[in-house]
Amino acid sequence: MFWKILYATDFSEVSTKALDYIKELRSAGTEEVVVLHVVDSRYLEYLLYDAKRSLDAETDMHRHARAALEPVRDELAQVGFRVSVRVETAVPFLEILRIEEEEKPSLIVMGSHGKSNIKEMLLGSVSAEVLRKSLAPVLIIKR
Repeated sequence: MFWKILYATDFSEVSTKALDYIKELRSAGTEEVVVLHVVDSRYLEYLLYDAKRSLDAETDMHRHARAALEPVRDELAQVGFRVSVRVETAVPFLEILRIEEEEKPSLIVMGSHGKSNIKEMLLGSVSAEVLRKSLAPVLIIKR
């Protein structure tokens, strides 16, 4: 049914909680998990006045993300999944949708912080945007 999962993580507690749900899907026939972390390019924009500093910050963020994803990859591989890890830089919801188009998952799994402040209401959360625009089913894990 869900043979390939795209797991988008921001390393939050609720995002980590989603791992338990993914592991349960192994017994339902899921074979592969693509683990994705997107470095938000909007956070790097303020560094644009200094290109070297911006590049250094992005490189550091990628290095930290890859290090944080190693245990996730290992944990999923121990359960029996084929696992690939991707770290990209972009606007998160747009990149998740781009990777969806590229990877063709049968399910997207991600956490939702459940925030309801004005910024979230006006801009929409990453999970809400993915849910609205994704072609694949989306499993949203809440706190």
